[in-house]
Amino acid sequence: MKFDVLTLFPDMVAGPLNDSIIGRGIERGLIELNLWNIRDYAVDRHRTVDDSPYGGGAGMVMKVEPLYSCIETVKAKRPEARVILTSPRGVPFSQEMAKELAGLTELIIVCGRYEGIDERVTELCIDQEVSIGDFVLTGGELAAMVIVDAVGRLLPGVLGCDDSSVEESFSDGLLEYPQYTRPPEFHGLKVPEVLLSGNHQEIAKWRRQQAILRTVAARPELLANAQLTPAERTLVAHALEMRHEH
Repeated sequence: MKFDVLTLFPDMVAGPLNDSIIGRGIERGLIELNLWNIRDYAVDRHRTVDDSPYGGGAGMVMKVEPLYSCIETVKAKRPEARVILTSPRGVPFSQEMAKELAGLTELIIVCGRYEGIDERVTELCIDQEVSIGDFVLTGGELAAMVIVDAVGRLLPGVLGCDDSSVEESFSDGLLEYPQYTRPPEFHGLKVPEVLLSGNHQEIAKWRRQQAILRTVAARPELLANAQLTPAERTLVAHALEMRHEH
């Protein structure tokens, strides 16, 4: 899959994404990451990319000409790509969106900056605005890295074991169950016996129950979209009742 990230700070994006799992995906040719410096498309000798907003107000706005020119240059190379803008006013990024984007072959991510970008760029070039949370960052580079990481690790072969992404948090609307490895006891804390039993059916049942209980405790709102059996709904109701009592 081809990722094109448009930013004023390409070096900020390059380092983290060339390491770890995404870096290995790039080495294997499963991921192609291209970084574009928006400042290279400025039209004046000072390479100006921002200006004060019409109507007044604090901060600066990213200018229309260099950003539009940069996006159009990349789109000419990626005619089938979806163009998303990282923005606090965008739709919330989620695992479901990551799965959808992983089905594409080309994705262009525009990193927002300052107080925002000239709205005409949004109208002319942007297919979707995406937010990674209800908070404000200095710029969209961190959000772009989050999106590339979440999408890239879902691509076949990137993780090495494709089953890993199936069993992670949010993959089925629930948080992930507890994980353990050697030694079987540490500081008086023992690994649950069921995980040592070799009974894969009971292990799967335990993990499912633990995932539900963890979701009840930390993110109960996720349960609204989880696929639960009648018995599991009873478990949820009991866990919620206990939670409210405490």
